Parts: sequence; C-alpha cells; structure tokens
Amino acid sequence: MQYTAIPLAHAIACAAAAGVYATFLAVTPPANAAYPDRPIRFVLPFGPGGGPDVTARLLAQDLSQQMGQQVVVDNRPGAGGSIGTEVIVRAAPDGYTIGYGTVSSLAINRSLITRLPYDPDKGLQKIRQTYSAPNMLATTLSLPVKSVPELIDHAKKNPNKLAFSSGGSATSPHLSGELFKHMTGTQMLHVPFKTTAQAVTDMIGGQVHLTFNNVGLVLPHVKAGRIRGLGVTSLKRSPAMPDLPAVAESVPGYEVLAWAGIVLPVGVPAPIIARLSTEIDKAMALPALKEKYAVLGYDVAGGTAAQFDNLVKAEIVKWAEVIKRSGAKME
Repeated sequence: MQYTAIPLAHAIACAAAAGVYATFLAVTPPANAAYPDRPIRFVLPFGPGGGPDVTARLLAQDLSQQMGQQVVVDNRPGAGGSIGTEVIVRAAPDGYTIGYGTVSSLAINRSLITRLPYDPDKGLQKIRQTYSAPNMLATTLSLPVKSVPELIDHAKKNPNKLAFSSGGSATSPHLSGELFKHMTGTQMLHVPFKTTAQAVTDMIGGQVHLTFNNVGLVLPHVKAGRIRGLGVTSLKRSPAMPDLPAVAESVPGYEVLAWAGIVLPVGVPAPIIARLSTEIDKAMALPALKEKYAVLGYDVAGGTAAQFDNLVKAEIVKWAEVIKRSGAKME
C-alpha cells in the first residue's frame, strides 16, 4: 500500500471535518509556555540556620503555593555572600533563578573585598526589599557582664582578650562588632565562622565570648537561658523583645540593621519581572508571614525597586566609612 504526503493545513482541515480538531489543539503545546512551568531556584548567599535562611524559606514556601511551582532555596555560603551572589549574576536571565541581596552582599562587600568577581551594579537587578531587623549583642553566661556598660568597661580593662564571632567576614554581625569597637574605644578580636549558626553554637560552647548576630538565630537561645542578651543594634528597642535595651541607649547613635531583598540577574524579561514582583508583594502582605517574621524579630519591608536601590546606595557609603576606620579585612 502507498501513502501520499499531504500538507499540514489540509490534514488539520480533514481532522476538523472528522470532528477531532478540538482534540488536536488540546494536545498541541503553546509556542511559549506560561511562566513558571518548572521549579524556581532561590539562591541564598549564606548557609542554613541563620536569619536570611529562615526568612528565605518562609517566603519560598508561600511563593511555591501561589505560583504553582516549587521555589527551592539553594544555599551558597562563603566570602561574605560573594560566592552565592556571583551564582545569581551568572545565572540565565530567564526568571528561574532569583536570589537574596543583603547588606553584606550588596553594600559591605564593595569596600571589604578588593576584587569582586562580578559587578553588582551591572550584574544584578533589584526587585524589592523584603525585611529589616537588628542584630543582637549576646554573651556567654560565663562572661562576668550583664549590661552593655559593663561589657564596655570589661573590654577596656582587658584589651584584645575578648573574642566576638560572626558568620564570616563582611557580614553584618562582623561589622556590628567593628562599629561597636570604634564607637566605644574597645579592642576585641573577630573570629569568623562559615555560618552564623556555627558562630552562635561555638559561643554557647565557650569558644568565643560574645556575638553580634541575627536576632532570629540568637533570640531562642537567649529565651532558653543558654546565652545572655545585652542589647539589640537598632536605635530603639525591638517589639519582639521590649525588655531588652537597644545598644544605642548606652552608645548613642549606634545602629546596625540587617536587611535583605530580592535580586535577579540582569536581562530577565519585563513580563516575568512583573509576575515575580506581584507574587512577592502578595506573599509579603500575608498576615501569617508577617506574624512569623515578627516572632523572629524581623520586620517585613516593602517599597519599590527604586527605594531598595536607594537603601543600598546609602548603606554602601555608611559601611565604607566603618571599614576604612576599622581597618577590617576579609580573612
């Protein structure tokens, strides 16, 4: 038997006449599949367990439900967030890689790392800020101080005898300590760890004396009586812990706020950016998410991409001055 090839248009017409045209269209995929049609990677430039990790996972959970695709957190710690940030910059600009930009990766690193392997201005597109929060100054129970003034006095009497931990150089906990040293005239040693969680765990174990660390990570240990909280690094007390003083009550003007926002590699199509922005705005407005953030000591932040960009610019200037005065370097 011989078969004669016929044009596609004629075949469709024949199919329609046979009553199967609707079925033909139903199984033919659209030329451009709706976004998103596969999981989205959420690159976090820090390790698991810290404030950025916890807040990212809470946001990813709600975004997954809203967008009908899994938003999977991908921890890429190291070098104060620069390793993970480079992953974001180098990713395909198709909307399937989003990331966190933080005070460390977007502001501090510019002055602390001489040669960044990427240009944060040309390589990243800012979408919106998601949260802000103070760090907490906490000490081991064995350190004989129970207030910020007592810590300052003890540190002055014991120069370079106290060690404070952080989740790595260039992080806000690191620079919180450097700013504290400068404003109080004290001398303390900085001990960087690979993650903020390890920095707190080793302080509980007595390897270091104190930390200026993510409030969401430190607060549960303070409440459990494992370490002693002395103050928060915001200008005013935190609603999550109103009985804990602000460091600024003893050191006027002292302020450090950890913050984060959503960034994308440059070149993502405008319709995809619009979809992502809408979904992120919806997630951040959820009362349940706000409550979870508040329990951890984090304030949900909003605003436009331009406002996020202005925040980054202001923080770049602030931390450049702190780094220059302190002589801090990337270990």
